[in-house]
Amino acid sequence: MNHKSKKLALTAAVALAMATLGTGMAQAADAAPEAKPDNEISFNAAITSDYRYRAISQTRLKPALQGGADWVNNPTGFYAGVWGSTIKWIKDGGGDASVEVDVYGGKRGEIAPGVSYDVGFLAYIYPSNDLNPSANTREVYGQVGYGPATLKYSHSLSNLFGFADSKHSTYIDASVNQDLGDGYVLNLHVGHQKVKNSSQYSYTDWKAGVTKDLGFASLALAYIDTNTENYLAPNGKKLGKAGLVLTLSKTF
Repeated sequence: MNHKSKKLALTAAVALAMATLGTGMAQAADAAPEAKPDNEISFNAAITSDYRYRAISQTRLKPALQGGADWVNNPTGFYAGVWGSTIKWIKDGGGDASVEVDVYGGKRGEIAPGVSYDVGFLAYIYPSNDLNPSANTREVYGQVGYGPATLKYSHSLSNLFGFADSKHSTYIDASVNQDLGDGYVLNLHVGHQKVKNSSQYSYTDWKAGVTKDLGFASLALAYIDTNTENYLAPNGKKLGKAGLVLTLSKTF
């Protein structure tokens, strides 16, 4: 019922450097691009009005606090990270976890000029979730990208988020994150979750939104919807209902 994927990096242009030589003489030159270090570590934090994973609310349509850390080795493209969020659905299901922790690693790079790839492993961990079957889930994934568009396939190596006999469930999704200029990025997404041996819980989801780089942080607003009514909170609220989600995030 959950992930995730869920990070958008905004790039900035490099300015021209001006050098003045001698009396009344000026010379303009392009600044040489700064070389990236072999290893980079970054951190991220966010607050969201509703933690939606694959369009299903993990917080009973309530706000969540989120944060994580990432390491990348630039020469090889290998990366690893950890990410967490407050949740409500485990307790709603009779368990005892109020936090989700994701641990992941993989490799990314280019297949050809302009064509990217990303392959990896992801573990969703719900400490002391006390559900049977356990909500803890392991997936492998592969993604290809071209320009602003990506196509991703995820495959579960365990039961999927507590569904019995759901090993080998799949999720396939396509996304477009198009730079609109002035710090705005258009975010479009469509995906399909197949829950093995529980077809009534399979569904399609979609999203349309925009992200704005505020300089000190990023603000995202998205309309999210699904074609399922089978994911319900104890109070009867539909966790896959259409809604607007507002997220303020910071990477540092």
